[in-house]
Amino acid sequence: MTGKIEKSKGKVKEAVGSLTGNKKLESEGKIDRRAGEAKEKIGRAKDKVEGAAEKAERKAVKAIDKVKDAAHRK
Repeated sequence: MTGKIEKSKGKVKEAVGSLTGNKKLESEGKIDRRAGEAKEKIGRAKDKVEGAAEKAERKAVKAIDKVKDAAHRK
């Protein structure tokens, strides 16, 4: 969520800087926008990694359960 806010804030700064001819504000806006974009990408990557870890955990639990079941049948 923070990335989206920072990205939006950057877009506004960039637009205001462009409209007023304030190059410093426009540059700050670009930096904020790009930082927000980076944070969003990091967030998406983190979600994918967490999802993969949860999937691996579920598979491991199933494998362990199968081994336990097989051991109890003997």
